[in-house]
Amino acid sequence: MKILIINAGSSSLKYQFMESDGGEVFARGLCERIGIDGRLTHKVPGREDVKQDIPMPTHGEAIQAVLDIMVDPEKGVIRSTDEIAAVGHRVLHGGMAFTESCIIDEKCIEAIRKCIPLGPLHNPANLMGIEACQKIMPTTPQVAVFDTAFHMTMPPRAYIYAIPYEYYEKDDVRRYGFHGTSHRYVSARAIDMLGNPEHSRVICCHLGNGSSLSAVVDGKCVDTTMGLGPLAGFPMGTRSGDVDATILEYLMGRYGYDIKEMLNILNKKSGVLGISGVSSDFRDLDEAAANGNERAQLALDKFAYEVRKFIGAYASAMGGVDAIVFTAGVGENSTDMREHICQGLEYMGVKMDAEKNRVRGREVDVSAPDSRVRIFIIPTNEELMIAMDTAALCR
Repeated sequence: MKILIINAGSSSLKYQFMESDGGEVFARGLCERIGIDGRLTHKVPGREDVKQDIPMPTHGEAIQAVLDIMVDPEKGVIRSTDEIAAVGHRVLHGGMAFTESCIIDEKCIEAIRKCIPLGPLHNPANLMGIEACQKIMPTTPQVAVFDTAFHMTMPPRAYIYAIPYEYYEKDDVRRYGFHGTSHRYVSARAIDMLGNPEHSRVICCHLGNGSSLSAVVDGKCVDTTMGLGPLAGFPMGTRSGDVDATILEYLMGRYGYDIKEMLNILNKKSGVLGISGVSSDFRDLDEAAANGNERAQLALDKFAYEVRKFIGAYASAMGGVDAIVFTAGVGENSTDMREHICQGLEYMGVKMDAEKNRVRGREVDVSAPDSRVRIFIIPTNEELMIAMDTAALCR
């Protein structure tokens, strides 16, 4: 089936048009500056990119611009929007209401709306994308694929917080986790690469500007690093990861910050950017560290150290590990960071082949021949996962 994938942000909208069987991508692109002036970048494999300034006061105009260029005789890839079998929407937070993807109806929309307090930055934008598509394509089936759904198999001991239980009962405060579509895709591929054993224990390292780990037993998530929101876990590009809550009280009292400013610091000014003072981009950190910048090196060391700690913790939680997977921007492309993380895991039987590891963005086993734990690089494909879920529900 030919599926249109929509990932709507507050002022942007990413899209892919692809075949759910096999994953062929016919077109992809980005609408940005929605509500300001509007700009569309449209990419078709084998053709020159198209960039256009198009007024986009709302997401409705953005969706219309995407559909218009898709059917354009010269720039498009289809003759009619009737060739779009269904639309799959990435939705950040499904709360406790969604454990899997679902057909979008009024009940689904209302449940996504109720999750806005849990995903205040993303869920409203996701809804705008959904409602814009429904208005312009009223007869085309729409599916919601939730970032949190894969992690809903966690046992209570993993998702409950050690705060008064009433906040879980009354306010749904618990660990949810994110990057679920990515973790689901790469863990399934890892199990395939292991030969589809009856029992498997996989640690997925989704490492990028936003990063998370998940522990997956027999294809089901049993723990993950992100929590109620995507700030938790280990340091990321600009996010702090786990911090002692006393730090918030101390800094707010010392500098007069309110909670909004404090969270802005933790989300946008911390992580490897905060430590290094250089950049949130790991390529910039590598360059600065190579030129002797000690804080850039410290940021890289801290990142690798915290990832390594979680790998050890998850191996313990699962009673061992059969495969460690690296994915996303840093995980797929940083030879040095993968090696840095694996150094010190030899006690677990983790041995990386340095020559095999000298690759970027390719699916490959980089384990040494005598490694007791397989080490995989698996480029993530969240869009294919969304397309497959959408097709399965709409057939």
